[in-house]
Amino acid sequence: RAEARNAFGDDRVFIEKFIENPRHIEIQVLGDKHGNVVYLGERECSIQRRNQKVIEEAPSPLLDDATRRKMGEQAVALAKAVGYDSAGTVEFVAGQDKSFYFLEMNTRLQVEHPVTEMITGLDLVELMIRVAAGEKLPLTQSDVKLNGWAVESRVYAEDPTRNFLPSIGRLVTYRPPAEGPSGTATVRNDTGVQEGGEIPIYYDPMIAKLVTHAPTRAEAITSQARALDAFAIEGIRHNIPFLAALMAHPRWQSGHLSTGFIAEEFPNGFSEAAPEGETARTIAAVGAAIDHLLNERKRGISGQLRPGVVKFERERIVMLGSEPHEVSISDENDATLVAFADGERVAVSSSWVPGNPVWTGTVGASVVAVQVRAIPNGVRLIHGGRAAEVRVYTRREAELAAFMPEKKEAGAGKALLCPMPGLVKSIPVKAGQEVKAGEALAVVEAMKMENVLRAERDATIAKVVAKEGDSL
Repeated sequence: RAEARNAFGDDRVFIEKFIENPRHIEIQVLGDKHGNVVYLGERECSIQRRNQKVIEEAPSPLLDDATRRKMGEQAVALAKAVGYDSAGTVEFVAGQDKSFYFLEMNTRLQVEHPVTEMITGLDLVELMIRVAAGEKLPLTQSDVKLNGWAVESRVYAEDPTRNFLPSIGRLVTYRPPAEGPSGTATVRNDTGVQEGGEIPIYYDPMIAKLVTHAPTRAEAITSQARALDAFAIEGIRHNIPFLAALMAHPRWQSGHLSTGFIAEEFPNGFSEAAPEGETARTIAAVGAAIDHLLNERKRGISGQLRPGVVKFERERIVMLGSEPHEVSISDENDATLVAFADGERVAVSSSWVPGNPVWTGTVGASVVAVQVRAIPNGVRLIHGGRAAEVRVYTRREAELAAFMPEKKEAGAGKALLCPMPGLVKSIPVKAGQEVKAGEALAVVEAMKMENVLRAERDATIAKVVAKEGDSL
């Protein structure tokens, strides 16, 4: 207080409560023009990056019925106090001990409203229109029942391996997973784009909202992971691999969340990890089955110079990057039987055809989706947030492939290259100026974000080849 008095002539000090490991939990409310307001349960929105929500779910794994009722009743009291009608969201910061504190109220429909719709069975947009037309709410608080669990992933046009830089361009491929019931789960995809469309620099990076609903949280997460594996996007960079990795994260699955989750669990950013364990086995089996199918097609080509000479070798080496998996391949009914060196035998069955960006089928008893990208002499397979360049060799081919030199990418040399398309807001340096490592060289705006490009080392600016207002 003495310091405040000396600095400002006013010794009054505001003290704000500090919440350790806070969670972001919000209550959906709905009111009409006749004074009726109900709450429709809560949403947990703690998985955030730069205060931007990434994954939402309903209900929250933290709350019990008593806390949910307390939060809901306070949200309703707030809405009634200001005479609010329509859909709105009252947001809270919550402690791990279920304490909660008012944050703000968003007087609109929110991006994450589908998870509330899935667990309540209500169409919030329809209800908003009806109450705006003066109708009374068709339900009371006792009519609101929460059914099952819903998880929503925000699919963004950004590159998670490059610190989530914005990505723009043509959607050469846009194939979302099939919507509707899938076993005990339901898949829903809300989007405003289509294949062949363009992602420009002028709007936020959201491409779609992928939602799954199931009787339990674990089932909703499993369904979400499978749906992400079946979501094919090409032409731009996107965050689906990151979302898939989140779904497989033990801390996320256990429900021990906080708004610092991503910063704590991915302190060095995100990089696609090599597959391991059961995921590696699944990718190796699918890679072997794809290669077997392609070889069968090649053997069936008519007009070959030496028909019937090609010999089918059952023994194969499946390379996941540099990791070898020894397998033996055979046909069994309508499946490809992949036998691993340790004796495990897996039947792989699918109706996949070459050119389809998503392989769907069964590996053993599991229903599996794997993204497929053609690469020289193989395929790049992505499953469960793990990616691998898969090449399948005979034993002799594997021996010879070991001698092939690795291609190295050329560096940018002494040039600063803009890492993403965008609009130049400012360039605070000029030719001849000396700069230190970390000093700002340019500010580029893309997708409602300003990105500061900094010097990677001490240097002298030789030439500036862009200016404020340029589109890079």
